[in-house]
Amino acid sequence: MTGNQITSMYLTLYNAAQSLGWALVLARVIHHGLQSRSLMGAYAAAGYLVRLLQLTAFLEVLHSALGLVHSSTLYNFLQWLGRSHVLFAIIAQIPEVQEQPPILITFSAWALSEVIRCPYYALTLMGMCPRWLTWLRYTAFIVLYPVGALYGEMLVMYQSLDPIKQQNVYSSIFKWLPFDYHSFIVVLMILYPCLWLVLYLHMFRQRQKKLSKKGVVNKRKTQRPKRID
Repeated sequence: MTGNQITSMYLTLYNAAQSLGWALVLARVIHHGLQSRSLMGAYAAAGYLVRLLQLTAFLEVLHSALGLVHSSTLYNFLQWLGRSHVLFAIIAQIPEVQEQPPILITFSAWALSEVIRCPYYALTLMGMCPRWLTWLRYTAFIVLYPVGALYGEMLVMYQSLDPIKQQNVYSSIFKWLPFDYHSFIVVLMILYPCLWLVLYLHMFRQRQKKLSKKGVVNKRKTQRPKRID
């Protein structure tokens, strides 16, 4: 077995595992919402699995940095960092935020994105990706990305402001800096739409390349997909 075949097999298994994991997250969130008839409690229903999947998603940054896939390490890292900060630093650490409705919206948007994106890459590596899935992968983000990032993640940050200020969260870390974590979140919320727009426009450029006739032809000539997010 050649090095390229081993790499292809590894990436296929990785994306298949991520697909199954995020499908389970989506199923748990939907089941919880239907059973409780509420938008509350999504973190209790799927938080542990979301943390596990997001932690292992750092491998995607390494994949691009090591040249296993043709993608931007910077863009992959920025998206991973944005999600991870909201998930690990805010949601997982502040109980008052965990019960809020934006958690369900955020987890649902993330899960829907991944159950489209990861199967696309796995099937592309296997040479079995249908064209409708390619279209869906480079179209669904138009709605899911703003919902997840602007409505979900930013609203989570906004709702965390009062608990962060009252509890002086991460004071031991920020005592060496001229600002506290509350101020950091306020500034981040101001910058977030700008950073988000850079990634969003980048994805539109990728959509144009992938869905053009030339992009379809090039896709058939390569076995290694170009990872974007």
